[in-house]
Amino acid sequence: MANKVEICGVNTSKLPVLTNKEMRKLFDRIHKGDEKARETFIQGNLRLVLSVIQRFNNRGENLDDLFQVGCIGLIKAIDNFDLSQNVKFSTYAVPMIIGEIRRYLRDNNPIRVSRSLRDIAYKALQVKDQLISKNTREPTISEISKELGISREEVVFALDAIQEPISLFEPIYHDSGDAIFVMDQVSDEKNQDNLWLENIALQEAMEKLNKREKMILNLRFFRGKTQMEVAKEIGISQAQVSRLEKAALSHMRKYI
Repeated sequence: MANKVEICGVNTSKLPVLTNKEMRKLFDRIHKGDEKARETFIQGNLRLVLSVIQRFNNRGENLDDLFQVGCIGLIKAIDNFDLSQNVKFSTYAVPMIIGEIRRYLRDNNPIRVSRSLRDIAYKALQVKDQLISKNTREPTISEISKELGISREEVVFALDAIQEPISLFEPIYHDSGDAIFVMDQVSDEKNQDNLWLENIALQEAMEKLNKREKMILNLRFFRGKTQMEVAKEIGISQAQVSRLEKAALSHMRKYI
């Protein structure tokens, strides 16, 4: 897909390239309402869109769709570009194109996130950019939350919600031809040796308890029942359950 010549009916191998001087002349005409100049300018910057969408090749998205979305970002950049600023058009346009594509990918994410949560996340990202420009450093979550007038937890939750999922089989490094995947960098916290040893110690300590104590701990900590529910099930008072539970745990600690 990434190497095909024609995208959305456009022969990318024949796309024109405009010089900065040509672009400035076209901008003068565009600002006067010349639609032909606008079309020429768009055509002359489609290679910019192509260069940006190369960054998103590994997402499994249709290249034609990304190209169209990138063109929307390009058009927005043209409409908002200020000639009075001493900035090259490409410098201004690339972040606009990337932002448009990222919004598209987030909105079409298979993991659905509520609109309100996405709005908070986008506002947080905007505030982050503003604070970076103002303070020339990365802002903290506290600074972003203060600027937005919401809690730190809401900011963190919103930003986490729009993170794009990646496959565990996504290659992140190639060493002498052998790829290292994401799953190779993820630790298994459920099957570590220390947890295995703790489970053995726990089982051995449980064996030291009497039948009733075992039943109470099993109902409370393995089946998730409340003391009241346990009391009702085995026919004793909640106070007795509480007393037996504490005694059993204290007894087990001697063996762990």
